[in-house]
Amino acid sequence: MTEKKPNRLGVVGILVYDREKVADKVNQILSEYGHIIVGRMGIPYKDRGVSVIALIVDGTTDEIGAMTGKLGRLPGVKVKSALTS
Repeated sequence: MTEKKPNRLGVVGILVYDREKVADKVNQILSEYGHIIVGRMGIPYKDRGVSVIALIVDGTTDEIGAMTGKLGRLPGVKVKSALTS
């Protein structure tokens, strides 16, 4: 019998440097993991040439790690997360 992993609450910050090239892929991944996303805010920061996405997430470390890993492998995308213990 496998033990169910507890959910973690956290925030994920995403910086998208080349929005025109990767926006569709970013949104596809976020849609795939929509079941763990509690809230999302996206702001284009034109002065810096970057788009910033902030997520509130509620999921297992495996789910959150899989999502951030897929996002972080996209060219021009940087991801950082902070989770409850």
